Amino acid sequence: MQATILKGKPVATHILENVRQAVEQLTQKGVRPGLAVVLIGDDAASHVYVRNKEATCTACGMYSAGYRLPAETSQEALLQLIAQLNADDNIHGILVQKPLPPHMDEAVVNEAIAPQKDVDGFHPYNQGRLWTGGEGFIPCTPAGIMQMLDTYRISIAGKHAVVIGRSNIVGKPMAALLLQAHATVTICHSRTAHIAEITQQADIVIAAIGQPQRIDATWIKEGAVVVDVGINRLPNGKLCGDVAYEDVLPRVQAITPVPGGVGPMTIAMLMQNTRIAAQRFR
Repeated sequence: MQATILKGKPVATHILENVRQAVEQLTQKGVRPGLAVVLIGDDAASHVYVRNKEATCTACGMYSAGYRLPAETSQEALLQLIAQLNADDNIHGILVQKPLPPHMDEAVVNEAIAPQKDVDGFHPYNQGRLWTGGEGFIPCTPAGIMQMLDTYRISIAGKHAVVIGRSNIVGKPMAALLLQAHATVTICHSRTAHIAEITQQADIVIAAIGQPQRIDATWIKEGAVVVDVGINRLPNGKLCGDVAYEDVLPRVQAITPVPGGVGPMTIAMLMQNTRIAAQRFR
């Protein structure tokens, strides 16, 4: 079986070009989309992610406002900054980079961001709208996965999809989107017994457990579609996903590589959400 490699970059490039054109039109009408990115602390990976987001924002013609706060910043000070950004008409999207320092409550921070500026899609309002089928911002990684599956014409309706992971960032919203697309959805996680027996039944596997190369060919049935959300660094410095790519490849209909699969889609959908926020503002 010749597997289709689900590369995110060409799909993301197309989305970003559409965003750039829409931003140009909005700017001509007097609304330049603005994204505020807040980074607390010195996490090296977070700094890389933030730089990429800001560079992409600028490339799309948007206004990028960056805030770098020391790790010892109090939660109250962060909430005050978010309140200022909520009230700033030049800022249409607010992103607080995760992970937060241990002394901060992620749920409180997420809820402080105005839902109409919550371009990460983490506010309970937007999460609730997703589960009830209403209009709201969808978390970027699951939204990007759905866009990629659609672009590569991967059929979802009537299929059995297994999501491995139950985070509010990927697992839960991913399950909601697959349900909306008429899949039968199973969520597995660290407490799931006999997990490989469940994934062996799946037509579509979404792997988001943060364990390098945990999922091998014995977990995957012949002809399945595998989407690897994981991004892990091996002792030799090489990046890998949650799926043992070379082992699984001969069995699948389609699979995302790591890197180069889901990653580019996440930033593209963030830009799209920011563009949507600015259009709603107008």
